[in-house]
Amino acid sequence: MQNTVTPTHCPYCALQCGMNLTPVEGGTVEVSERADFPVNRGALCGKGRTAPAVLSSGVRLTSPLVRSGEGVLVPASWEEALGRIAANLSRTRAEHGADAVGVFGGGGLTNEKAYALGKFARVVLGTSQIDYNGRFCMSSAAAAGTEAFGLDRGLPFPLEDIPRTGCVILVGSNPAETMPPSLRYFTELRENGGTLIVVDPRRTRTAEQADLHLAPRPGTDLALALGMLHLVVAEGRVDAEYVEERTSGWEEARAAAMAHWPEYVERITGVSVPELREAVRLFCAPDAAMVLTARGPEQQAKGTDTVGAWINLCLATGRAGRPLSGYGCLTGQGNGQGGREHGQKADQLPGYRKLTDPAARRHVAGVWGVDPDSLPGPGRSAYELLDALGTDIRSLLVMGSNPVVSAPRAAHVEGRLRSLDFLAVCDVVLSETAALADVVLPVTQWAEETGTTTSLEGRVLLRRRAITPPDGIRSDLEVLHELAGRLGVEKGFPTEPEEVFEELRRASAGGTADYSGIDYRRLAEENGVFWPCPATEETGSGGASRHPGTPRLFLDRFATDDGRARFAPVSHRPSAEEPDDAYPVLLTTGRVVAQYQSGAQTRRVDELNAAAPGPFVELHPRLAARLGVAEGDPVAVVSRRGRAVAPARVTTAIRPDTVFMPFHWPGEGRANTLTNPALDPTSRMPEFKVCAVRVEPVAP
Repeated sequence: MQNTVTPTHCPYCALQCGMNLTPVEGGTVEVSERADFPVNRGALCGKGRTAPAVLSSGVRLTSPLVRSGEGVLVPASWEEALGRIAANLSRTRAEHGADAVGVFGGGGLTNEKAYALGKFARVVLGTSQIDYNGRFCMSSAAAAGTEAFGLDRGLPFPLEDIPRTGCVILVGSNPAETMPPSLRYFTELRENGGTLIVVDPRRTRTAEQADLHLAPRPGTDLALALGMLHLVVAEGRVDAEYVEERTSGWEEARAAAMAHWPEYVERITGVSVPELREAVRLFCAPDAAMVLTARGPEQQAKGTDTVGAWINLCLATGRAGRPLSGYGCLTGQGNGQGGREHGQKADQLPGYRKLTDPAARRHVAGVWGVDPDSLPGPGRSAYELLDALGTDIRSLLVMGSNPVVSAPRAAHVEGRLRSLDFLAVCDVVLSETAALADVVLPVTQWAEETGTTTSLEGRVLLRRRAITPPDGIRSDLEVLHELAGRLGVEKGFPTEPEEVFEELRRASAGGTADYSGIDYRRLAEENGVFWPCPATEETGSGGASRHPGTPRLFLDRFATDDGRARFAPVSHRPSAEEPDDAYPVLLTTGRVVAQYQSGAQTRRVDELNAAAPGPFVELHPRLAARLGVAEGDPVAVVSRRGRAVAPARVTTAIRPDTVFMPFHWPGEGRANTLTNPALDPTSRMPEFKVCAVRVEPVAP
């Protein structure tokens, strides 16, 4: 065995922390510090350190599985498994039409896989019915950012700018638990004299670090942002020159904000007027400031408007498109950014092009060698696609997602999956979704394959293969290549990641997310490249005129047609589901430090399970006293969609009118059984973060 050290990146969150991998006995790897990568400088959380545990043959899938005549999954050859998938997809298309076949992708897929999956759906299957679980991540922020700035990139500046600004408002984010290596940026901010404001209904580990913690009632972030903008206007803190020179739509947004006077906002949010005034003072006092949002304000049926309101606050105070200032979104999934840029989202083509744009269709069709008219139009968004299973959509291919645990109204989604004529799943482990499938294909993991991801900074990165996968394991690219051939498309689906990336470069050229000036060699030499990075003519001896990439966006102009940022004329409205006598408490959901997303991988790691062995219900002592429950007692949380049971965790860190559940677990503690699939009208984001519930003690 060669003890070659391979520099690469963590398979989990969107920080994409750098790490070194060294092969060890047993076909796995050892993780060590990689100090040269600037984002984490060697630091790793427990999930990153223990990631190799999932490479073990005792944890992962090692053979294709097919459902037998007795209804159980049994090992099969690749030939049989691929043949079954191709035959069933062909039968569905022939009997019910191309749109009766659906494809559901994931925000953990590399750019190459996401690109190939979108191409496979549209060219091979001819279906419009493709979306991915990243729709559940930051689609509201993407919609609001595109509307305001003309471009969606999670952060328009690198993380290294955060400690050098004067104030950060962190809305609905808990990086101390969701991406621990990033917490140092906020610690350094305060050490440098800056201030941190955290907006969260819970006093999280991150909120404990804040100079000011605002704890609004779940679902009222929009009113909070509007109330702050009202005070900015009333106190004469608007940067009138900036508004005049660099924005449009101010008067409409101003009028909407002025209807949200502080006392009114206090009644809606529970945040006091003095706290509102202090937040505005802290934000406006320094020369530079930022607003960063995450799932809290975004996973709402008014998430796009909510993010738009926070962007308005930045624009009115001149805090966007200037050094060390701006609005940004903290992306969650490992490739949540790149995953939606290159074609697995229902309405987009590679390069973040719109599927409805004739010029975009011509360009991409030219790269793919097909007639633009053959490309289907936009399909259903993620939840709408899942809700149509078994009726309009009869067969489904899932790649890198576990909607049985992660989707809203999860028990209903499980039922829709069970009603399919045919389900195929490609995954590393036998997830709860894979366990329902007719065919399961075992695929390679991050340490066993090369490919690119795009971090929350918009930094395109190269993950490198460190070890050879076990016999019987194939890559997702190989799966798509084999299926395409069986379905009559012999060319266009290469299995080598670099070859796929070279095609992706051409397809993205000239698009919003332009990768055409990036190649694998640059990524290796430069520790990543920020998009947009268009190709340039190399000139001079040595050919040195390549585009440097764009770590900081909007400093000269915004990406809109006229170069101006657009205000959003938004007003507060109630959540889709408000408490009543039958369901008097609000539920909000989130993550814990030792688990990740649906937990399909992290729940198989002993060290992580010891730290976070199962679900819980966080509730305030006053609510616990009314219910007559104590720490550790089982309680049932009931919504209009279902019931979940987990031990009580009694704490003053949460509002008395709110309970919290993490969503990583299946079974009776499955939090997403309860959540509301009400959709944002623009982003089609479900309302994960707020729904009405009642809490009941459970008899022992």
